[in-house]
Amino acid sequence: MSRPAHPSVLGHKPLPTPDDYREFWDEALAGARRHPLDLRLAPVDTGLTAVDVFDISFCGYDGRRVRGWLRLPHHRTEPLPGIVHANGYGAGRLSPIDDLTWPAAGFAQLIVDTHGQGGGSTGHLLEGILDPRTSYYRGVFVDAARAVDALRALDEVDATRIAAIGNSQGGGIALGVGALVPDLVAVLAQAPFLTDAPDGVRLAAQGPWLELREYLIEHPDRADAVARTLAYVDGVTSARHATAPGWITDGLADDICPPETARAAAEAYAAPVVFREWPAAGHEAGGTHDRQGALAVLRERFGSTGSAA
Repeated sequence: MSRPAHPSVLGHKPLPTPDDYREFWDEALAGARRHPLDLRLAPVDTGLTAVDVFDISFCGYDGRRVRGWLRLPHHRTEPLPGIVHANGYGAGRLSPIDDLTWPAAGFAQLIVDTHGQGGGSTGHLLEGILDPRTSYYRGVFVDAARAVDALRALDEVDATRIAAIGNSQGGGIALGVGALVPDLVAVLAQAPFLTDAPDGVRLAAQGPWLELREYLIEHPDRADAVARTLAYVDGVTSARHATAPGWITDGLADDICPPETARAAAEAYAAPVVFREWPAAGHEAGGTHDRQGALAVLRERFGSTGSAA
């Protein structure tokens, strides 16, 4: 599908990896881990009988409190494989009974409440955009990496079988976690946002890339600073540092996260990766069929779920 391209403000190639990429993230993670995890769980009365839901919180970036939903299959006999799951732009953690696929499949699911999001809130992409150390997504990536620590601290979870998954913004976060946490068993990114920023800004017809395009049109002198900041969190940079097998998908009619951007991440992915494109699909990137494929990948990577029948 052809789409009109807008004038290039960040160039035409994926952003280069910063020379201090590893030191930058090591410092950010070390700063967070100086704070005790301080993991807290409170059961939530949802009316569900097959899935147990907990309001979970822990210390993340710079010691701030990160909240989420922990969902576990009610019938479980031994430690479960776990997934850290991030949602799309503005969604936050949603309702405690949304998206029950993963606990129904026998997995422990920690859905992260992306900092400051929920209720469709926008504008986060531009927060701290002129300096990598103040960038909004620096903290978000660290929070998600700490969510892996939180899952591994639970008796109900098998610490050796953890995956990161997400759609749209969550897909970009999952790729970031895959770069920062070296011993995951899988990374699944559906129509990932934050990926290949130059093409995202140039080709998107709607969605959060337009926030950045409008900003750069108004402030073209800031393009170099913006590009440097984004290079630390761009999904292509994350893919270059992947160690876990990946699953990346896109829809060929996606005008929010254009397929060129997911394709760039798949081409850069440093570990084995399955890349699937869905003809005529938009930002849903295959929808239910895509989810079935993701479930098959997780079952293969996790082996036995460990849950009771």
